[in-house]
Amino acid sequence: MKGILVSGALAALLSIFLTPILIRVLAKRGYGQIIRDDGPTSHHVKHGTPTMGGIVLIGSSVVSYFVSHLITGIAVSASAILVLGLVLTLGIVGLADDWLKVSKQRSLGLNAKQKLLGQMLAAGIFAVLGIHFRDNAGLTPISLHLSGVRDTSLSLGAVLVVIWVIFMVLGTSNGVNLTDGLDGLATGASIMTFLAFVLIGVWEFGQSCAVTNIAKCYAVRDPLDVAVVAAGLAGACAGFLWWNASPAKIFMGDVGSLALGGAIAGIAITLRTELLLIALGGLFVLITLSVIIQTGYFKLSGGKRVFKMAPLQHHFELIGWGEVTIVIRFWILAGLSVATGLGLFYAQWVVS
Repeated sequence: MKGILVSGALAALLSIFLTPILIRVLAKRGYGQIIRDDGPTSHHVKHGTPTMGGIVLIGSSVVSYFVSHLITGIAVSASAILVLGLVLTLGIVGLADDWLKVSKQRSLGLNAKQKLLGQMLAAGIFAVLGIHFRDNAGLTPISLHLSGVRDTSLSLGAVLVVIWVIFMVLGTSNGVNLTDGLDGLATGASIMTFLAFVLIGVWEFGQSCAVTNIAKCYAVRDPLDVAVVAAGLAGACAGFLWWNASPAKIFMGDVGSLALGGAIAGIAITLRTELLLIALGGLFVLITLSVIIQTGYFKLSGGKRVFKMAPLQHHFELIGWGEVTIVIRFWILAGLSVATGLGLFYAQWVVS
């Protein structure tokens, strides 16, 4: 428990104090955000705002995790290291995308195939390694069973698990990336999801089959250490939000959004709450669906649209909602989704 507090607090402090330093460095070098010409015209004033702030998010969370273990004297776990590895590799993919944008002064970085290939490679490595590293109880970081709020009886087998993990990581990392369109929106929603994972990880540890012999115990390899990772990510996002809230002084960029999305997927997978992620990441799911609906309807109807613009937050901008209003209301939706997810998690414990 001490590790969770140290990780979260240290990450928040590092993020809040390192972000303005990064802002000055990026501004001095002219590494600012390139705004799409086809986006809302109100966003043109954001042109040139420093981007790639996700570097601080990743760095703060990783450093805080290892420092917390130095302070507590507890060994690091395979599950946590794999999640952090996924965060770092997806961050590298996002950094390459951001770097191409700012260095070539264009709104497009990596093309879609390059970006997807990088994400799939990162997710595939995470999946393949995750089904190894058994502990004394025979548990691996990633289960071969499909999980809802815990492992189900449905065994997927190694090949299908790898494919499923890749699908989850792609969906979640791109979902956070699509949500990161308004000041503070993705950052604030991510904080709520990571805090929910902290609670779930602590609960699973307290009711772990390694600790208790009750019938409803959780067979999860490293729930408490994964909670330490989640706490560090929540703290890093909280510190970053200080500077990313409207009007944003810095954007996280793809280096941040892909890494945060990967972290959310990786934590859900290692905590055996894969399907529960639909609720815990409800806002990301909603915004991703808006893009799928818009694209599908556009192709099927010969050019017609359901929304004025996708992702969904831009639709509300174009019908006259203020940016801060949209962010606050979407945060409310994210909070309600997280509360629903936690309710479902606890309800399964009560009724089983």
